[in-house]
Amino acid sequence: MAALAWLIIPVAALLLGTLWALWAARAPRATADPASLAEHERFRAAMERSTAADARRGGR
Repeated sequence: MAALAWLIIPVAALLLGTLWALWAARAPRATADPASLAEHERFRAAMERSTAADARRGGR
């Protein structure tokens, strides 16, 4: 029985590793969602305004 456990553990690890690799290598999702892109653009603009205001005040 111990020999069977020594065989099953590496085989299970191999299967889990293979599944993880397949999941990690899958194609990325499409990012053409206009609402998401608009939210990101608003966030980026707000960060630029914040950085510009800090620079005028002499911030780091």
